[in-house]
Amino acid sequence: MDARPVLFFDSGIGGLSVVKEARVLLSGRPYVYVADDAAFPYGAWQEAALLERLVGLFATLIARYRPAMSVIACNTASTLAIARLREAFPGETFVGTVPAIKPAAERTRSGLVSVLATPGTVRRQYTRDLIAAHGARCHVRLVGSENLAPLAEQYMRAGFVDEDAVAAEIAPCFVERDGRRTDIVVLACTHYPFLVNRMRKTAPWPVDWIDTSEAIARRALALAAALPAPGGGGGRDIAHFTSGRPAEGYRRLLAGFGFAAEDEAADGP
Repeated sequence: MDARPVLFFDSGIGGLSVVKEARVLLSGRPYVYVADDAAFPYGAWQEAALLERLVGLFATLIARYRPAMSVIACNTASTLAIARLREAFPGETFVGTVPAIKPAAERTRSGLVSVLATPGTVRRQYTRDLIAAHGARCHVRLVGSENLAPLAEQYMRAGFVDEDAVAAEIAPCFVERDGRRTDIVVLACTHYPFLVNRMRKTAPWPVDWIDTSEAIARRALALAAALPAPGGGGGRDIAHFTSGRPAEGYRRLLAGFGFAAEDEAADGP
């Protein structure tokens, strides 16, 4: 029997959208949720510096928690670092998060798809390769938002958000061309599903909003089949903040997801 936890990693609290789905599909193991709040938001980082941070941080996290699996519940971190993490830690199991461009291209009727992401994910060659591989037959618009992830963090902690600010961030996603309109928006950041109701309310017309959280949880479930059976008495679900000083509202929020927050600062970068 294997009592090792599943580790979920995000720059903030966006990865809780994946945890929510994983609770349904992937049970029997304790969870560790890691919020790299000391470095949030990732959009402000240079790629080389962020990559170095992620590899160093995971060296510490793996040594500390010995996870059975690490779910990178962050598009920015996954598109930048997943290959490097697998290379640096070949004995570990990683599940990445990538923009759902393939299902969006398969489902669109108008041929106009937008990918709403952080600036880092928009810049990434990985994202453009996905478009070339799966979205060549439609028009895919990349929209990078610097403000939506912080808005989602505010909403999750405080329970309110400026709807006009949300509307301004999503407005570039909506394209009209030759009588056709954008009909699918891919939410390419795990923070964004927490704002989807506000997005629906403020959108200029109805679209399908694709959230990949369930798909990530299903991928984790498939990989878990190759691991030793969970057991050994389990353990409490822990939330780890790299700052050691979680923002007001984090503890209450994570308690609602079943996590007990650690108080000590991280030993890593």
